[in-house]
Amino acid sequence: MRPLKLSTSLRPVFIAVVLFPCIAFADSQPNAPQVDAKAWILMDYDSGKVLTESHADDRLDPASLTKMMTSYVVGQALKSGKIKSTDNVTIGQDAWATGNPKLRGSSVMFLKPGSQVTVADLNRGVVIQSGNDACIALADYVAGSQETFIGLMNNYVKKLGLTNTHFTTVHGLDEPGQYSTARDMALIGQALIRDVPEEYSLNKEKEFSFNNIRQPNRNRLLWSSSLNVDGIKTGYTSGAGNNLVASATSGNMRLISVVLGANTDAIRFRESEKLLNWGFQNFETLSPIKEGKPFVQAKVWFGDVKEVPLGVINNASVTVPKGQVNALKADYTLTQTQLSAPLTAGQVVGQVNFQINGKVVDQKPLVVLEDVKEGGIFSRLLDYVWIHISSLFSKWF
Repeated sequence: MRPLKLSTSLRPVFIAVVLFPCIAFADSQPNAPQVDAKAWILMDYDSGKVLTESHADDRLDPASLTKMMTSYVVGQALKSGKIKSTDNVTIGQDAWATGNPKLRGSSVMFLKPGSQVTVADLNRGVVIQSGNDACIALADYVAGSQETFIGLMNNYVKKLGLTNTHFTTVHGLDEPGQYSTARDMALIGQALIRDVPEEYSLNKEKEFSFNNIRQPNRNRLLWSSSLNVDGIKTGYTSGAGNNLVASATSGNMRLISVVLGANTDAIRFRESEKLLNWGFQNFETLSPIKEGKPFVQAKVWFGDVKEVPLGVINNASVTVPKGQVNALKADYTLTQTQLSAPLTAGQVVGQVNFQINGKVVDQKPLVVLEDVKEGGIFSRLLDYVWIHISSLFSKWF
């Protein structure tokens, strides 16, 4: 990886921190493709940088994209040990497609009431077969009822900071009051990959057979010859149109695309492929500042040490147009004119500013990497005197 060029002066400019999650790129931003859909977005997974978007905050019907959140809740339950993949689940009447009018004619796993099915099989039925009956069976098992499970889904919506998403079903069939956006769906996809990687890994499986019924994964981009796609989800209802959230990797870079409301099945795959190829062809992502590694040593007043290392909590990934990595520079700003003890590891005290040709292209929180306790009374008194003297000199000169 090419080294990051730091700015020639790392003396902080003391300004208030303002974080912009979608800062515009420099003037050389590649022309984005036009997409034939109601709404779309393309986001880099590591940096969270939005590369292109249109109507990304319009509230639309997610259809079976809802199952991404269902999968996330199940993944969290498996991760915490609340359930195990080997658990046997007794299928209830509500998960029987023949006996549940809402499920007739929809995607199902063909479960039979009273039968025993493992969590692992039901989970594959949700992720690979898009089985609405499997969603209901897992919801009942994880939470006791669909209603309680939907509550868990919406609790995770809040935890993930999604402001334009609300679920009223566990499967995504048409229901009043259910909505999401292209942006929120990209963030749910990012959370799936980041928080429950074992659960996410099911998305790359191309087919699943249950009771001698073989069903292929509905995400046909898994068979793409031009992209390394490993997820995530298709969705369709008459009200929603054709939806697709896709994720692909190229080298160390991962992108997430969302296409909502395409007119046909073929269009959603074509436009998603177009977005992903454009992103990989025109951008690259690097992590110039590593998690826990000092970016700068800063002066501390009234502490038991004189300096404290500042850095980032997570790898500071930055996405830039190809060919501009060598122009990338970084400096930092602090929220206050001085750092005073006590300080706690992880405490945000400023921001790292990444710039290309003098324009800010991204910002990351700057945090304290080590605890700093208050110094002794004599040390603190001495610092107070120095600050007072410095203040007087600044007024005179």
